[in-house]
Amino acid sequence: MADVLARVTTFTIDGLDPCPVIVEADLRAGLPAFTIVGLADRSVTEARERVRAAIQNSGFEFPMRRVTVNLAPAHLRKGGPGFDLAIACAILLASGQLPAPQLDDVAVFGELSLTGEVRPCRGVLAAAQGAAGTGLRGLLIAADRVGEAQLVPGLEVRGTTSLQALRRVLAAPPEEQRPAAAERAAPPPGGPDLADVRGQAAPIAALTVAAAGGHNLLFIGPPGTGKTMLARRLPSILPLLSPAEALEVTRIQSVAGLRVEDGIAHLRPFRAPHHTISAAGLIGGGPLPSPGEATLAHAGVLFLDELSEFDRRSLEALRQPLEDGHVSIVRQNRVARFPTRFALVAATNPCPCGRGGRACRCGEADLQRYARRLSGPLLDRIDLVVNIERPTTEDLAGEPVTTSKVVRAQVRAAREHQAARGVRCNAELRGARLRAAASVTTEARELLDRVYDHGDLTARGRDRALRVARTVADLDGAGRVDASHLRVALAYRRQDEALAQVAA
Repeated sequence: MADVLARVTTFTIDGLDPCPVIVEADLRAGLPAFTIVGLADRSVTEARERVRAAIQNSGFEFPMRRVTVNLAPAHLRKGGPGFDLAIACAILLASGQLPAPQLDDVAVFGELSLTGEVRPCRGVLAAAQGAAGTGLRGLLIAADRVGEAQLVPGLEVRGTTSLQALRRVLAAPPEEQRPAAAERAAPPPGGPDLADVRGQAAPIAALTVAAAGGHNLLFIGPPGTGKTMLARRLPSILPLLSPAEALEVTRIQSVAGLRVEDGIAHLRPFRAPHHTISAAGLIGGGPLPSPGEATLAHAGVLFLDELSEFDRRSLEALRQPLEDGHVSIVRQNRVARFPTRFALVAATNPCPCGRGGRACRCGEADLQRYARRLSGPLLDRIDLVVNIERPTTEDLAGEPVTTSKVVRAQVRAAREHQAARGVRCNAELRGARLRAAASVTTEARELLDRVYDHGDLTARGRDRALRVARTVADLDGAGRVDASHLRVALAYRRQDEALAQVAA
């Protein structure tokens, strides 16, 4: 029998990006052996045993020849179990047990069990986008991930439950496409409501500004005053994801293995990692770079409770993602780039004992050590700093200040003003676009210059104060930023007494 070579296209996920891989199966005379080459990690090399058992248990015949499977290109590291189905298809094509024309221009992506069942794996949406981007006609995946892949328009998606059903699936016409992601109905926002909060009018106002402009926010107050309660209600006042954002968030969650259904994401992510998290867990990393919490919070909220208890190296690693909106992870000669455009919301106690003010029992040395846990450069990237006090008895017995429905309408109106300026939110305004969008009155300009010349603002802090003032003006429905809007923004800057005196 002559040597036989078959090729099948699949994808490996490099960071968040799909990279095409050609699976080549070569069958030739010699002692029976099964070898996989092409810079594969352990999960791929272990596919030999899974694929062999799956083929035999599905009623096919595993070739008793020397089988060599090459994963090209050889310089690209491959990882994950998504190669199983492609390797099995390549071997079945080479041995003549599957008709070759049915897999022309079709990518194959899925994991196999020992019984031949096709299991879903991470990154189906990314693989579908890669197939469409490389001009392939279709994609063959696990049946319960068809809906996720069909979010990519113009791609024939076929789903199979097992290797045994492969012939029938390939011979059948492709499943009817679902509506595109932009056309599908979105569910209403969910989560806790601001109606549960009593008192705390000032923190709710700051939360509204943060939601309207995508600004970073820090709550400072004693334990039990509602810092975490307020932060967890931020998603209830945020607008729904746009179609483009929804597709990007769905892709990130798919690669991270967080998708429990095959539909598209509609609600903005809310991530709240524990303070023991490492820098790599926060911004991403690993031998094969994977997204961290900062990327999982992209287009949503990253909540850091007990901010002062986080490892300082982890917090310092957040500085660049906060400023640039992305993080680049370098491993050997490879660079993985992850998006990190999120709103940071943090909460911390005023001192180690948590009481603060006159009731504080901490010494001067304790206060200095506690203050050094948060660096100046990190705090300079936080737009709104709000002190939270204990609600009074009257507050607890009274009616709520507002509801999420009311605030969400205000936030939506402010975001519409920002969208008309060509940005998703004011936090993304930079340089000339910020100066043009701010449209500052003469009085407000003089106030900002006076505060900056006094030395109480950095150049970065000046721009951030201007962006917050623009958001306050948007909430007021004002076309220009006046001195009153700027004073509100400056009052939120680190609650600095010297700065407050200059701005008065």
